[in-house]
Amino acid sequence: MEMPQNSRGENTFISTQSFVFTSVPTPIENGSGTKELCHTPLSNGTLLSNANSPLDSCIQPLCNATSGKSSPCSEEVKYVSADRENIACGWGAFAPDCLQFFNTPKGILFFLCMASFLQGMTVNGFINTVITSIERRYDLHSYQSGLIASSYDIAACACLTFVSYFGGTGHKPRWLGWGVLVMGLGSIVFALPQFTTGHYEVNFSEEFGICGSNQNVSCTERSSGLSNYRFVFMLGQFLHGIGATPLYTLGVTYLDENVKSNYSPVYIAIFYTAAILGPAAGYLIGGALLNIYTEIGRTTELTTENPLWVGAWWIGFLGAGASAFLISIPILGYPRQLPGSQRYVVMRVSETHQLKDGSHKTASNPDFGKTVKDLPLSIWLLLQNPTFILLCLAGATEATLIAGMSTFGPKFLESQFSLSASEAATLFGYLVVPAGGGGTFLGGFFVNKFKLRCSGIIKFCLFCTVTSLLATCIFFMHCPNMPVAGVTFKYNESDLPEGTLQLLASCNENCGCLREIYSPVCGSDNVTYYSPCHAGCSTVSRSPEGGKKVYHDCNCARQHSHSGLSHATAGKCTSSCETKSLLLVFIFIVILFTFLSSIPALTATLRCVSDRQRSFALGIQWIVVRTLGGIPGPIAFGWVIDKACLLWQDQCGDQGSCYIYQNSAMSHYTLIAGIVYKVLGIIFFGSACLLYKPPRGSPDSPAASPPSSSSASENITDLQEQGSVLQTQDSV
Repeated sequence: MEMPQNSRGENTFISTQSFVFTSVPTPIENGSGTKELCHTPLSNGTLLSNANSPLDSCIQPLCNATSGKSSPCSEEVKYVSADRENIACGWGAFAPDCLQFFNTPKGILFFLCMASFLQGMTVNGFINTVITSIERRYDLHSYQSGLIASSYDIAACACLTFVSYFGGTGHKPRWLGWGVLVMGLGSIVFALPQFTTGHYEVNFSEEFGICGSNQNVSCTERSSGLSNYRFVFMLGQFLHGIGATPLYTLGVTYLDENVKSNYSPVYIAIFYTAAILGPAAGYLIGGALLNIYTEIGRTTELTTENPLWVGAWWIGFLGAGASAFLISIPILGYPRQLPGSQRYVVMRVSETHQLKDGSHKTASNPDFGKTVKDLPLSIWLLLQNPTFILLCLAGATEATLIAGMSTFGPKFLESQFSLSASEAATLFGYLVVPAGGGGTFLGGFFVNKFKLRCSGIIKFCLFCTVTSLLATCIFFMHCPNMPVAGVTFKYNESDLPEGTLQLLASCNENCGCLREIYSPVCGSDNVTYYSPCHAGCSTVSRSPEGGKKVYHDCNCARQHSHSGLSHATAGKCTSSCETKSLLLVFIFIVILFTFLSSIPALTATLRCVSDRQRSFALGIQWIVVRTLGGIPGPIAFGWVIDKACLLWQDQCGDQGSCYIYQNSAMSHYTLIAGIVYKVLGIIFFGSACLLYKPPRGSPDSPAASPPSSSSASENITDLQEQGSVLQTQDSV
């Protein structure tokens, strides 16, 4: 463990394998008038100097100072750095004084929050928002887009062991800065297909698609092989995953080791809150960009309500890539450790899970983990820690639901409430901002407010999981599908058998309608039709309000309308779901309590392992979480959602993306997944609470010290647990 030199050169220390306090004891006068040195012995026989040091707030009560007089212990502890490592903020020799204003925990927190916000906005915001658009633009299935989303976690899993093990003992800010650079490169790569493919053109004139018009679709032009661009999207996601790997392992531990232990949950909560607000901003910004036509500067007859519309999905990724390059510059300028951070390392109270054979003490060796030969032993120590393993499994269950719902949440709302892709993304963003961001911040706030120890934190996570399980039961309810003529509703006003498609009837049999042209319209009878042609409409005009297309003389709509009107407007009929508000409220509760346990669970993970293994433990946890949760989550949810599809795109006999889903099936599948994974989470958190074994003398331990002496005893216990070599050298 390396301790930094003070920026002013006041405090230095001699460092070999650990840190050594060198103190000049101050003589004090005893009752007989002779001078005595002020030393306090530790339980292991080591003398602890009473000299004022970065630990003065914890050590001074141990001095036998006379009441009402100043402390006899003078400020004579010196810290001398053997390697004289520079802790100034800057890049090499360029470290001006004006930059040192940011060389604080709050400064690095600000830039890490910007990086996590950008990562969340890009990976969990923009990508989830544009899933429907790139499916439409590049002829992808839902399981293929799910594989694109999972590529991020696949890449992260491949890098986590290397990054967390070697980065944990290396220069963390440099690992973080280069990671943000790679993440920005991934965003640029993800946007490349927009510039390497031809223009997106749809032969769609004012009269095209109505009854009797010349409707001819060439199948030879459709087989363009655009689906192969999924590999480019996967490459972009691989780079996103590689770049973000240090952020949530080394970034968390860098914050944790540079602030007081009781402030750590708040700092980490702010860091993760920024990561949660990022996706929310991604949904809002991405939803707004989808209202812009993908071919900027080119005119089109398509409207945003038309399913063939493709928005400007790529703009957000270009902006994210440029922003990542800018954010990486200040992060690369931070030192290995912040000034004054050494005081927090020795003040920390150990809550490491105690193994029966005492092998957990091996990780306290300052040289442990610096070479690759210690990697197998480090893994074995973590595998022997049941609390850590159960917290990893609990995190995997939560990650499966979070990854699946964040990827396909907008599509769920789009189907249930008959919304456009832009409207659904915006609504989902409104849910995630207060629920996800607020839950993340409140989780860290509660840990700090109530001074929760490791066992109390796990119980809090258990409570949150039970509450979210109860809220998940809302998916017993769903919004009914709006009637779609020929899909869920016969032209003669009777229900169609499930899986049956009858788009032609007597009212449109002479119109020459094609299955390849899907352009839904809402008839005056409040029935959605496959296209204006399938509604039997013969003329078209534009509405004065908003310029929406209005189709007239619709034969199929006339036979169902009681008012005698026979027109239709572009777009699907809006949903009249009576349970819409109730669904949104309980979805909000599920998101809130799911994220409310995220920071406490992370804090419990940091506390139940040795300090030397914190970065590596987070890396192993992320591997488990992503392998069992983040990777299969979107793929499984995509496969399940495909099973709920009622109407597939027909590309000259080939199956394209899904147009219409069965709401009841989609809701029930979500319910089953929610119950299964929430119950598993309850089991894992409950088992972790039962099996956790705190250190002897810890506040969690039955043999804990009395409250009156807890402050001093905790600090001494922590010093012993750190394995620090404390020596006192007397000098005249």
